[in-house]
Amino acid sequence: MRIVIAGGHGQIALRLERLLAARGDEVAGLIRNSGQEADLRDAGAEPVLCDLESASVDEVAGHLRGADAAVFAAGAGPGSGVDRKGTVDRGAAVLFADAAERAGVRRHIVVSSMGADPGHQGDEIFDAYLRAKGEADAYVRSRDTLDWTILRPGMLTDDAGTGLVRLEASTGRGPIPRDDVAAALAELVETPATAGLTLELVSGSVPVSVAVKSVAGN
Repeated sequence: MRIVIAGGHGQIALRLERLLAARGDEVAGLIRNSGQEADLRDAGAEPVLCDLESASVDEVAGHLRGADAAVFAAGAGPGSGVDRKGTVDRGAAVLFADAAERAGVRRHIVVSSMGADPGHQGDEIFDAYLRAKGEADAYVRSRDTLDWTILRPGMLTDDAGTGLVRLEASTGRGPIPRDDVAAALAELVETPATAGLTLELVSGSVPVSVAVKSVAGN
C-alpha cells in the first residue's frame, strides 16, 4: 500500500511510519519544516514539504494522488493558542479530507481525541482544541465519498507499548502509549471494514490486531 500521513513528524506519525515501512508499505509524510526530512527518512518514510495551513486543496490532492490510504495525524501541538487549534486541528483536517476526496483516495483515518465534540463548552485552550477536533470529525463523517475511521485515543503517554488495548465505540477514560496508538492505526489502515466507525482507544487486555478485527466484525 501507499499511505500518505499528514503531520508526518508528529510523535505518533513517526512511530506509524516505522511500522508501515517495516511491513513493506510505501509511506509519505507531509511536513512543514525541511529540517525534519532526515527524521522521516530514518523512519522509512518519504518526506513531502507541504504546509497544511497555507496549501490549497489542489496542492494537497497532488501529494495524495495514487495513494491507497490517507492518515490525518497533524496537530497544532502543546503551546499553541486558540487560533492554531482552528487552523490546524480543524482547518487542516478539513483541507486534508477535501484533498483526499479530490484525489480519489477513499480510505481515510483521522487521529482525533477522546472528548472531541463540536458542542464542547469552556473557554480554555484545551476546550477550544476539543471543539476544533469535534468539528473536524463531524466534517469527515459527512463525506460519503470517504471510507473514514476516526480514532480517539485516551491520555497519550511515552511508555513502551504493550500491544494490549481496549478499542470500542466508548471505552471510558484512560492512558494509552503512543506506541500502541501507532500499532492500532497500522491495523486500521488495512482494515476497511472499520469504515464508518468512531472508536476510542485506551490500554487494555486485548492484542491490537484482535481488537481491530473485533470492531470490524471479524
